[in-house]
Amino acid sequence: MYQYFHGFIIREGTDGVPSEHVHDLFKNAGWTGEIPEWQKEKYTLMFQHSTWAFTVWKEEQMIGMVRVISDRVMAATIMDLIVHSDFRGKGIGQKLIALCVQKLPHGDWFANTAADRFSFYEQCGFEVKDLTDNGTCVYHGYIQARKDGHRP
Repeated sequence: MYQYFHGFIIREGTDGVPSEHVHDLFKNAGWTGEIPEWQKEKYTLMFQHSTWAFTVWKEEQMIGMVRVISDRVMAATIMDLIVHSDFRGKGIGQKLIALCVQKLPHGDWFANTAADRFSFYEQCGFEVKDLTDNGTCVYHGYIQARKDGHRP
């Protein structure tokens, strides 16, 4: 499945994500440096073993990604959310979070992230539960379901 968002293409799927594109995003985010070619396979494998994933493309360049691990019933955790630095501030990250939450709208969502990212997740409807330097932002789907009138 794919869709258009502000001129970009968002693809859903965990298969066929090229490792070199993921590595480039990780480098841009400062999460990794140069690694041996044989280790880059891990980027493809981590997508294959994820529950859900979305990638964002500008022509042939992957400019954003998110991947999720979930039991598909009650809880899900956002493992990686990256938007290339040249494309931040365009709503791409928020769109990716919204697509994720739609996969399990009444479940509990977690995002392990650095403290300087808490405000981003709060803007996406998460609550900050741990105020240490590396904490967890939580989106309780049942709270939103109650607000939407779907649960007592």
